[in-house]
Amino acid sequence: MEETLRYDAVIFDLDGTLLDTLADLTASVNAAMERFGLPGHTIEEVRQFVGNGVRRLIQRSVPGGEEHPEFEQIFDSFREHYEAHCMDATEPYPGVLSLLDWLKKEGVGTAIVSNKADPAVQKLKGVYFKELVDVAIGERKDCRRKPAPDCALQALSALGVQRERAVYVGDSDVDLKTAQNAGLDYILVSWGFRDRDFLIAAGAAPERIVPNVRELRQMLVSE
Repeated sequence: MEETLRYDAVIFDLDGTLLDTLADLTASVNAAMERFGLPGHTIEEVRQFVGNGVRRLIQRSVPGGEEHPEFEQIFDSFREHYEAHCMDATEPYPGVLSLLDWLKKEGVGTAIVSNKADPAVQKLKGVYFKELVDVAIGERKDCRRKPAPDCALQALSALGVQRERAVYVGDSDVDLKTAQNAGLDYILVSWGFRDRDFLIAAGAAPERIVPNVRELRQMLVSE
């Protein structure tokens, strides 16, 4: 039986949804910490720090946050290291590339909306997804970062799709709030940086959480 898709566009978060970037983020955080004589962090600690952009990541990583006298230098050190090493261990989650290929063949518009700095988003999109993703927007001056709806709505405008025909897919409470603020349907994945229990506690409907790409694909198809 031929499948009928529920949506004309799918907007994806990047880190923890399409790409497993945690190892490279942790390495860059710890490179900056070491350079300034600060204690490093485990990968599980960094997992809890991510989700609100790289500046917030470093605020949470540095003792005293922005009150630390060398905060800006530490932040710049992190960004320099991450720009050079953002693909050392990063890779798409299992099934992601086949999902994007299927959406492309079905004529569904796709976008990435991330709180990661825009240059890194463009670089990662070009390396890992190329023509499989139509639009990519990272943190930049012309739209507020998530959970503000600005970048998601910019992506929809670029795709030429109304919000009623689009869904937002992410892995965190920030993504849930982004979808709600943009007036979009949402699907949350539990394979990323936040688990199912956390997402439910954050207000996500249990039936809108999926553990793998196979179930995500099923939710994109009309019953």
